[in-house]
Order: sequence, then structure tokens, then C-alpha cells
Amino acid sequence: MQFRNAVLEVGSRPGTLHIPKDSPPPKVVVVEYDAESVRIDPVDNMQDLRASLTNPKMCWVDVQGLGDEAKLRELAEVFGLSPLVLEDAVNIPQRAKAELHARFHLVIARAPRIESNGKLTLRQVCLIIGDNWLLTFQESYLGFFDPVRKRIDTGLGPIRSLGADYLAYALIDTLVDWYFPVVEQIVDRLDEFDLWLNDDPDQTFLTEIRVIRGQLLDLHRIGRPQRGMVSDLVRDRSEHIQDDVRVYLRDTEDHVVQILEAIESAKETADHLAEGYLAQVSFRSNEIMKVLTLMASLFIPLTFIAGIYGMNFENMPELRERNAYFVVLAIMTTVAVGMLLYFRHRGWIGRRQRRFRPRATMRSVATPRTEHETRP
Repeated sequence: MQFRNAVLEVGSRPGTLHIPKDSPPPKVVVVEYDAESVRIDPVDNMQDLRASLTNPKMCWVDVQGLGDEAKLRELAEVFGLSPLVLEDAVNIPQRAKAELHARFHLVIARAPRIESNGKLTLRQVCLIIGDNWLLTFQESYLGFFDPVRKRIDTGLGPIRSLGADYLAYALIDTLVDWYFPVVEQIVDRLDEFDLWLNDDPDQTFLTEIRVIRGQLLDLHRIGRPQRGMVSDLVRDRSEHIQDDVRVYLRDTEDHVVQILEAIESAKETADHLAEGYLAQVSFRSNEIMKVLTLMASLFIPLTFIAGIYGMNFENMPELRERNAYFVVLAIMTTVAVGMLLYFRHRGWIGRRQRRFRPRATMRSVATPRTEHETRP
């Protein structure tokens, strides 16, 4: 998991913008619509943007990219944002939250994104909800809001006949929905690791599991504040959010809860896989130590016998016996065979494991008898 963090200067004054060096220049896209028409155009001139805000139509201003501080401050001046609000909107990373201001609502949200190289990153989006306008800040063009933009363009659903609060709900709900495919991919990978665990995995197994667990921890870390942010919007009683929109936000809150539960379940699965791998490693190590111990135990008496008759004493009667060599070999063979038979009798070697086969299906549960039927 990779966070796109700006380098924060210690002791910087409030309202200072810390923009990443690789951040692209901002592209401002204005979406104006009502029930009958829609217009989606990029805007470079702030005067045109001011004119759009005076239009009675709903106005969504999407800022894609944060690489020009002067332009960002000019946008803040157009919308009447204080330096502290702009700091929360632009500086990365911020904790997901919802703040009520006099003229608008400030919402910070986080969403996961799978990059082209397969890495998982966490992206930040800011929404500022006004009376008849909505301002969003994205680190770059992320594609998060394309489904909502398509709904506006095609007139699908009630989105073009409702206000900025419903548009904000649609965007927040879309950001939350982006968690589902990411978590599902992680769960699918864990299922593959479960199969791999039964196929004698190597040392990379535990390394990959730790990476996945780190991803789940990061997702949980940004998911918990996300739930608090949506809950704050549901409980909010300001005029910026209508009661009918709060009903939709409760559904989004349920989605966040589902995501957090799925993340917790995946974390437990990852922990169990790691424990299973370590148990396998411990079992294999014990088997190796068992074989080595049995081999050492087998050769201890043989080494003792060979050591006695290998001593250089002049007076050793057995050395003059004609068949002493073969007798000693017979004794050593008898001792070795006897020890092997003893090991087998104790079940230390040559024991077949009894295989337990569970039932193919579960038992049917009979209908519980009533209290009257159970009494004699």
C-alpha cells in the first residue's frame, strides 16, 4: 500500500499548501445541468466560472490536479473559501471527515485505486457542498466520478432534478463503491493462498501474506473515519442536506459497514493462513528432527560397540578369535534391527496415518419437538 504524502514543513503557518511535486496542473471541468439540459465543458477563465455560478442551473466544478497553487487560490477566491478550508481540501493526506461551515459543507473522503502496475494506492477527494453548486478536488483525473458524470449526461435517475446535496451523495456513494472490487480482489487472492497452503508453499508465502495484511490494515484505517464522515452527514440538520437525501446516505453508511466487516473477515483469514503456514513449517521441522534423532539413536550403540573394539589395548582376547569380526557384526546388526523393531512398535517409524473423511453433506436438522411432545 502506498500513500501519496506531501512533505510537511514543521512550523509552517496555517493555510500553507503542501502540494506534491509530481502533482499535475489543475484542469477545471464545469458540469451545468437542470432537468432539461446539461453542459460539460473545461474552463480556463475564472470569469467564465463566475458566470456559471450565477446561473440558476446546478453547477458542479471538478478540479482534476493540484499542481498550480496560484490557480487553486484563485479558485478559492471565486468560491469564498478561507485559507484553512483550502488547506484541508488540497493537502494530502487528510483524515476523512465532514465539517459544517456557514455557507457550505466540507467533506474529505478517501478511496482505494489499483494502479496500472498492480499496486494499491489510496486517493483523496474533497467535496465542498454549497446551495446550488458543488466543488470537488481530485489529485488528478482518477475516473472515480465517471459513473456519476454519465448519469448526469444521460439523465438516468433523478439526479438532474435534485440539488447539490443529492449530487454529493451520489459522488460519496460512488467513492464507497470503489472499495468493493478492491476488497473482492484481496479476498480472491486469499482464496488462492488457501489452495497454495495445501500445495507445500515456499518462503514467499508468508511474505505475500504480510503484504496483503498490510493492505487490509490500511483499508481499515481509512474506512473507519469514512464511516464517521457519512454518519456525521446523516445526523446533520443543516439546510445544505435535505431529509430525503439523508435516507440515501444511511444506505451508504450500511455499505461502509459491509466493507469494514469484509475487511475484518479478510484480516482474520490472512492471520489464519499465516498461522497455518507457520504450523506447517513447524511440523516439517519436527519431522526432520525426528528422523535425525532416530538415526542418531540408532548409531549410538553401534558406535559404542565399534569404539570398544577399536581401542589399542594389547590384551583384548576377542581380537585373537577367528570369527570375532563376524560375531561383532552380527551383534551390531542384531542391535540395529532390534532398535528398528522397537521404533516401529512405538509407532515412531513405519506407521500409516489413519485418514479421516468428513461427511460429504451436513445432517438435516429435525424440527425441534414442543415441550408437550417431550414430556412423558
